[in-house]
Amino acid sequence: MISEDLVIKDLHVSVEGQKILNGIDLTIRKGEVSALMGPNGSGKSTLAYTLMGHPKYTVNSGEVWFKGKNVLELGPDERAKLGLFLSFQYPQEIPGVSVSNFLRTALNAVKSQPMPIPEFVKLLKEKMRLLKVDDKFARRYLNEGFSGGEKKKAEILQMAVLQPEMAILDETDSGLDIDSLRIVAEGVNNLLNPGMGVLVITHYQRLLNYIKPDKVHVMIKGRIVRSGGKELAHELESMGYEKMVKEADVRA
Repeated sequence: MISEDLVIKDLHVSVEGQKILNGIDLTIRKGEVSALMGPNGSGKSTLAYTLMGHPKYTVNSGEVWFKGKNVLELGPDERAKLGLFLSFQYPQEIPGVSVSNFLRTALNAVKSQPMPIPEFVKLLKEKMRLLKVDDKFARRYLNEGFSGGEKKKAEILQMAVLQPEMAILDETDSGLDIDSLRIVAEGVNNLLNPGMGVLVITHYQRLLNYIKPDKVHVMIKGRIVRSGGKELAHELESMGYEKMVKEADVRA
């Protein structure tokens, strides 16, 4: 039977000759929210970019299975067509390209058949209403002059339109004030469904006050050192990462 979960097996990754991931074993299940926490430099974003096929990251060994395929053998576009999605920590500005045109191009790139314009407009308006996004937003150039919160809204709107089966949210809370954080988190919660798995990457427990995880994993120095329920995030909030870093040093 082909698993519908995203299964990472003994993944080792280097960047410019420096080893970052040191044997990651992790399963992201459909219909669940998994949180990946850890201090700066622990390898969280490296994992996200590796899963989507960024050429900067060299896979030394390991496998990543989704829907019967080792996605490490696929190009980034093929991974997107398979149903993987990455929300960037620092979305790029694209002057001259409207949010609407960008989303239509992205959607047609992952679908087997281009979506007719009237059908796309209907879909976009539906998702914008769901996420409480103003209609004018779609006519603006992508991320040009956007606030931090608006950039993250654009990422979540893209997720809503593409309807991925596995979504990786790389530090969606980065740079957001508390009001923007709440709005973006509500948008994510509105998109959760049994047919989608979500990996939320974050430093802080505060995001998890809004997006409730089913499982929490802690990454230290390129390894998963602890896994548990949402109570693990609260434990980290109270004690910090220092103790886990020391424990990881002892085991290394």
